[in-house]
Amino acid sequence: MKSSNVPGHVIAQLREVAGPRPRVIVAFSGGIDSTVLAHALAKQRRRLGGLRLIHVDHGLQAASGEWSKHCAVQARAWRVPFEALRVKVTRKRGESPEAAARAARYAALAGAMKPGEVLVTAQHLNDQAETLLLQLFRGAGVTGLAAMPAKARFGPGQIVRPLLRISRDEIERYAQAHRLRWVEDPTNMETHFARNFLRAKVLPIIRQQWFGAEEAIARSARHMAEADRLLGGLGQRDLARVADGEGVNVAALRALPAARRRNALRAYIAESGIDAPSTAQMMEIAGSLLAARPDAQPEITWPGAVMRRRGGRLVLEVKSEDTVDAAMDLISKSWFWKDERECVLNQAGDTLRLVEDSAGPVDLDRLPDALQVRARAGGERIRPGARARTQSLKKLIQAARLTVEERARLPLLFSGDGLIAAGDRWIDASIAANVKSRRRARLVWTRMR
Repeated sequence: MKSSNVPGHVIAQLREVAGPRPRVIVAFSGGIDSTVLAHALAKQRRRLGGLRLIHVDHGLQAASGEWSKHCAVQARAWRVPFEALRVKVTRKRGESPEAAARAARYAALAGAMKPGEVLVTAQHLNDQAETLLLQLFRGAGVTGLAAMPAKARFGPGQIVRPLLRISRDEIERYAQAHRLRWVEDPTNMETHFARNFLRAKVLPIIRQQWFGAEEAIARSARHMAEADRLLGGLGQRDLARVADGEGVNVAALRALPAARRRNALRAYIAESGIDAPSTAQMMEIAGSLLAARPDAQPEITWPGAVMRRRGGRLVLEVKSEDTVDAAMDLISKSWFWKDERECVLNQAGDTLRLVEDSAGPVDLDRLPDALQVRARAGGERIRPGARARTQSLKKLIQAARLTVEERARLPLLFSGDGLIAAGDRWIDASIAANVKSRRRARLVWTRMR
């Protein structure tokens, strides 16, 4: 692909996924890849319903403040709205710094999105090839070898990666042709990171023997993605057959062939939005846990979850690695917001505040005087936007990748039996502001620890 075709390719990919005039957020790091993506979209802004750039500053590099300033300058030069978000990176037990930073970045981006917006990120063909190889070396299955999806649900909208068929060479040619300026992350040269080692040491050797290797590897990722979709569909159908309330029926599950049994279990676990267990643990769940005596009550535990055998059912319990303090438990209560704009949610001091904001998503004239604050009980549904369909809150939470602790502490606002807000993440269309709203506000959810 010629560098001049990059803007057209990006717009075509976006419009195929998100309709004729998508509202777009660019995850703008300031590196060459996101700079090319942002520039290409800025050139085509008239074909979009909206465009803004968001930079996430992890604070992990001494120069991160300068990078944020560079991004702001670029955005002003292109006359594109810009926002910089500062995040604190907290590592979980056994988590790499890169994974922790990535999780913090995506959480911040999901929180900044508005219903119906599309987040675009700048991973390209070479990144896709590297991802497949890294997953291969980890012994991943079909889902892992599908690498990065070109599109997926994310936060209140979608995430799209429109450069996955564009190579690093094409990106560099585009940047040079348009005399773009970008920042260089010095950690990209540190080969003790697995991806950097693969990029600097392994792939150059592969290219000597196999011309176009990265294009072929990325093509394999697309084949794996197609296979993953087929397996996912089969898993959902099998899961519907073996479902038993909130669990799965042991006898029905054992009646399936071994491979389909494990596939159905993966579908069941994926519905909870948590990481799958190891291959050995999955084999144990599909084997000895199912074969145990009905009165034995065995269980398999992995980070964030435990699978229990209870009589003729398997039941998955999502849990924190650390026991959540009782002080974190939400207090069910009424909130008369006209009398008090801040509601204390638990003994830890978490709060939900209603802050007047001329651009806020809540229409105060449509907000009932008396609200009820409750914890999640399961089965809640919400319509997150005038153009959105009513959706399961569970699905929205999974797409937003909320942590186990965030899920446990998420305050829900009800008017009668109707869910009208979930923390400050999702606002129901029944109270959503529009261009005719005279008084607007936003909810702000604050966690103390």
